[in-house]
Amino acid sequence: MEENKNAVNIEISERFTDFVNDWDYGTYLNLGGYGSGKSWHIAFKIILKCLEEKRKVLVCRNVYDTIRESCFALFKDILSSLGLLVEEESQRSAKQRAGKVVAITSPMQIRFPNGSRIIFKGLDKAEKIKSIHGISIVWLEECSEIRFDAYEELLGRVRENNVSLHFFLSCNPVGKENWVYNHFFCRTDEEGNEVVILDDEKLYRKHTIVKNGIYYHHSVPEDNPFLPDSYIKRLDGIKDFDPYLWRVAKQGRFGTTGLRVLPQFEIAKNSTEFKNAVRSLPDNCKYIGFDFGFEESYNAVISCAVDLKNSILYIYDEIYINHITDDKMANLPEMQKIKNDDKWMCADSEDPKAIQYYRQQGYKMRPCKKFAGSRLSNTRKVKRFKKIICSPKCKSTIKELKDLTYKKDSKGNAIYDEFNIDPHTFSALWYALDTVTVADYKGKEYNSINAV
Repeated sequence: MEENKNAVNIEISERFTDFVNDWDYGTYLNLGGYGSGKSWHIAFKIILKCLEEKRKVLVCRNVYDTIRESCFALFKDILSSLGLLVEEESQRSAKQRAGKVVAITSPMQIRFPNGSRIIFKGLDKAEKIKSIHGISIVWLEECSEIRFDAYEELLGRVRENNVSLHFFLSCNPVGKENWVYNHFFCRTDEEGNEVVILDDEKLYRKHTIVKNGIYYHHSVPEDNPFLPDSYIKRLDGIKDFDPYLWRVAKQGRFGTTGLRVLPQFEIAKNSTEFKNAVRSLPDNCKYIGFDFGFEESYNAVISCAVDLKNSILYIYDEIYINHITDDKMANLPEMQKIKNDDKWMCADSEDPKAIQYYRQQGYKMRPCKKFAGSRLSNTRKVKRFKKIICSPKCKSTIKELKDLTYKKDSKGNAIYDEFNIDPHTFSALWYALDTVTVADYKGKEYNSINAV
């Protein structure tokens, strides 16, 4: 690269060479493990563009106070390495400052001699974003921490004429319940069907994929030749005490970074063996739970079978749908089958009107028992099973429960009756097991009360 007739050289990672030189797409999604170099190379790429042509760039994080020591410091470090940086308060003469890039601390911005500017904003003060104009490049660092509606708002800010428009998003891939995964990889439609946009496992294998005009880029710590071996060894050490965090930090893959609620949850590998195990259990060991929902929530109906002797819970069927009224829900073929089979359902007691309606339609339905602390009690009940085996056809159940984690308080401690998402299938499972007593691992006496 040349700027002001002075040759400037800087070494970059081979894994990012194509990315740094590519400006053919409107959206670039950079995912990777800790220290993989994604943020550094995005900043470097933006600097090159600002040197080449006049640009106005917006760099955002969710909280403004985190920008100074992250993105702002990163740009300054790179510019300093290039020999182009001068601080605003520098005592250098005007001649010495000529042709240099100026870093201004308040308000934080970086100004280039050709008129390019990089400005920094936090989305905790989103109202200030609406007054920004002339933006042609946006970088959302740690985009998984940003609200989806803020992302949509920023999409409307990028509309400068006569220049190419570009959006950069970067983050460590966290839980699959995050909007980044739902928007760019896989989501559930209004009928509960899984819509695959891009298989994330395919991205991990190929590392770079362009689909639907989006440039997907995946990187791992080993892609950064400047990381010390000791750092990579520390990341590997995470696997011994938190394999799910290791998946995110070392492998750069979607997973979960919290304490899993149901670590014994698994997907049935052999469909024949799974069906035979469920069929072998008597009808009085099979239960159905119904959690009501409509707008953002879902109607979730879970069918399960309980093997108390071996402490195994089988989840073999589900109905998962929203934006449907009770009259249409009651007439779904799957619901009619439950009614025709004369099976009992246990439903959320907080909607007695809905329960009464289903009873009038011929369904055997009763309210669940709720009491102070019932959420925690129900969660512990499910956790007592040594194994929870789910049919692969129960896609919504798998999506919600496989990587379900506890919510944390302000001190980082797990809250054992709150979760990282609102798991409707978990609530339905609570209600299904309402009359079941599960022994703990010390081998207490088993008993079960059947619905009457």
